[in-house]
Amino acid sequence: MPRVLIILGSKSDATVAKKASDVLREFGVSSQTVVASAHRTPGRVRELVAGSDAEVFIAIAGLSAALPGAVAAATVRPVIGVPVSGKVNLDSILSIVQMPSGVPVAAVGLDRGDNAALLALQILGLKDKDMASRLKKHRQDMAAAVERDSEEVGKDVQC
Repeated sequence: MPRVLIILGSKSDATVAKKASDVLREFGVSSQTVVASAHRTPGRVRELVAGSDAEVFIAIAGLSAALPGAVAAATVRPVIGVPVSGKVNLDSILSIVQMPSGVPVAAVGLDRGDNAALLALQILGLKDKDMASRLKKHRQDMAAAVERDSEEVGKDVQC
């Protein structure tokens, strides 16, 4: 049973999904990635969500990006929407962040499958103290990397 189900609106969103699955794998969290369109296969979306034991859903879609909302309409578990960049980025962003009252979807930035995975891990970390500790260490490691970068730049750029 995957703890996180990643649903793509189309196969072309796979590069964004890979960012998410790579982060989840790094933290040892099981996930499954499937393709189901809110418009072309709405029944499949509902069946996948209803039949899943996943604790968190990540829905990745571009264009009108109705998929995260369709997933949220079918569950009371957390749904994280990832808008996919394209010719008109605003459409996918607004489709995710402008959900009607009562059907929330968390949203991350364009193409940020990695941030969606980290948010899913934070949600899982509410009940999983080991996960919360690992996320804190991850943040500390990022901070240390910035400090190293600062020292390196300071040495290279002297006035």
